[in-house]
Amino acid sequence: MGEARFHGRYDSQGRACEAPGCQEEGEFRAPGERRHGFDGPGQWRWFCLDHVRAFNAGYNFFEGMDSEEIIAAQSPVAGWQTEVRAFRPTAGIDGVPRWSDFTDPLDAIGARAGQIRRAAAGRAAEHVHVVRFTAREREALLVMGLGSEADRQGLRRRYSELVRKYHPDRNGGDRRHEDRLQRVVEAYQLLRKAAAFA
Repeated sequence: MGEARFHGRYDSQGRACEAPGCQEEGEFRAPGERRHGFDGPGQWRWFCLDHVRAFNAGYNFFEGMDSEEIIAAQSPVAGWQTEVRAFRPTAGIDGVPRWSDFTDPLDAIGARAGQIRRAAAGRAAEHVHVVRFTAREREALLVMGLGSEADRQGLRRRYSELVRKYHPDRNGGDRRHEDRLQRVVEAYQLLRKAAAFA
């Protein structure tokens, strides 16, 4: 197909246009009889480009609504109570107020923002507590082959293992690993004084 692609075109996956007598592929979707809503996703109808244009030209979003429903749908804040993914009750945070608990969307936004700020402050405090080692100490842990969960006993045990592994006396006088041994000794001397092991 050499023509430029249009926004909203989907792979037809073998669907034919739903317009009577049309043999084209149904690559463009249009609202079906059941709309998206509280009961779940709605239905789609599938048309070719010409027929979706014709459908759109005659489509009436407000069809079937009474006058009060039409006025509500035209409100600038229409639909704010709907729990779409971004506005689910928790939005990834426990104990956050539900949108439906408020009559004014600005009150709901303010309450949620306060909860988000408190949660972020709590996470920041936890992060400070979790960061046990300075940048130099973390590098030393890498040299030792240890993780941030290491304790003093694990540090001593690992140091003994590495000294036995790299010391020339343990390797028949082979001095090829002396640089590595030196780095291990320096890392251990730094880590044994670390506040995390106090």
